[in-house]
Amino acid sequence: MTSIPEALLWCLSTGTAAAVILAALSIRARGQRADLRTRLSAAEEQNSATLHSNTELTARLRATEAEIRHLAGTRLPDLTLALAHPHVPVPGLLDARFTASETDQALNAVLEQVSDAITKERARVDAAAQSTLRGATTTIQALLYQLQSALQEMQHRYDDPNVAQDLLNADFLNEQALRRVQATGVVCGAWPGLTREDSYLAELVVGATSRLRGYERVNVSNQLRDPIAVVARAVEPIAIVVTELLANALHHSHRELPVTITLQQGNRGASVIVDDYGVGMHSDEIKAAMELLAGDEDLLLTQLGDPPRSGFAAAGQLVRQYGFGVHVEPSPYGGVRAVVYIPGDPLLTVLDESAQPMSVMAPQPHRAAAPDRSAMPPQAAAPAPATQPAPAAQPAPAPATQPAASYEAPAPQAEGELPRRRRRKPASELDESAARTEPAPPRSPEETGTRWAALQRGTESGRAAAQSEPPRSPEGNSQ
Repeated sequence: MTSIPEALLWCLSTGTAAAVILAALSIRARGQRADLRTRLSAAEEQNSATLHSNTELTARLRATEAEIRHLAGTRLPDLTLALAHPHVPVPGLLDARFTASETDQALNAVLEQVSDAITKERARVDAAAQSTLRGATTTIQALLYQLQSALQEMQHRYDDPNVAQDLLNADFLNEQALRRVQATGVVCGAWPGLTREDSYLAELVVGATSRLRGYERVNVSNQLRDPIAVVARAVEPIAIVVTELLANALHHSHRELPVTITLQQGNRGASVIVDDYGVGMHSDEIKAAMELLAGDEDLLLTQLGDPPRSGFAAAGQLVRQYGFGVHVEPSPYGGVRAVVYIPGDPLLTVLDESAQPMSVMAPQPHRAAAPDRSAMPPQAAAPAPATQPAPAAQPAPAPATQPAASYEAPAPQAEGELPRRRRRKPASELDESAARTEPAPPRSPEETGTRWAALQRGTESGRAAAQSEPPRSPEGNSQ
């Protein structure tokens, strides 16, 4: 039988061992709990970071989707519009965070590719349209020239005043259609379609005026010192440009207001100055007009507006091809001033008025002194019959050729001086002039009186208009 002390000792040992074991287990449990708390905290932090990253990715994805929608719905349509109208701005990114990023580079690449594709396609379509118009206008222009010749032949064939008036009206309408077709063809790269001889600048301007409705409002002032003419190859191009500038002046001014044309001569060329009293042009309109008149860039038909305005565009094409200049600016009269500058070399020459007289329809230059009638040939100074005063005035241009003779002195030619040409009459022209001197077939007294009365009235009105202008100072055209 075990004694009480031994049993108590055994129990105490067992309890001590159990306490040690429990203490060890408790320490281990506390370490495990601490480790679990650390892991749980790390897991919570990782979960929070994952949630934050997912939130950022979601926001960036939504921003990227918004940028794509903005590209498709706003930027691309505005880019298409800006290609036709450069003043229209193309918006940028919605979110500034994408600036200089891969997303920004990708979107810009899309814009560049679309812009390049649209530009090439527009150029291809416009070139095809211009080619079609060029062929059509060339054919129509040739037909209109044939119609013009037929109308002129009919005017000489029929003597009935009513028929002649109807033919003149038809010829004028044909001229209107021809001008529109010609300008459209020039814009599309066609040749002006008409070859002429060297023509006086004053005659050219008068011919350009006759192509327009409202030509009676145009006043031409000839301030040229010499009988200046435009060389053959540039006659029709300059006539087209002057016509279009006059059409613009007549269209944008009241029908009761005049349009003034002044012919000025400088040291190195001549100028045609067109002034109107119309509504004028704003600074942006003048800038756009100057861009068209410069002819520096290739022009698309879609840039001419709807309906297309081809006047300034045609002038710009001819300026680029033939080397003269056109400038528009506000007129001191409140309207628009257009200046066509024609350089003397190589577009101008000086003709011999005795060999090639200027048309009676052209305004005579304002000479420094009035013609001396005492210097006329005897046959011109002789009194004419009462019913035939006009033939006595035919040699009147003879004194006008005297200033031109002073330029033929053997003095050395100054730099920039206009070249002079003298045309010799061929034998056919001499025969025609001799034939014109033969007496006309006999007419009735009434018909003869009517013809000479009309000629007398026209001659007297022309003389009165020419002599009403004050004498021009020879230094006035030096600029």
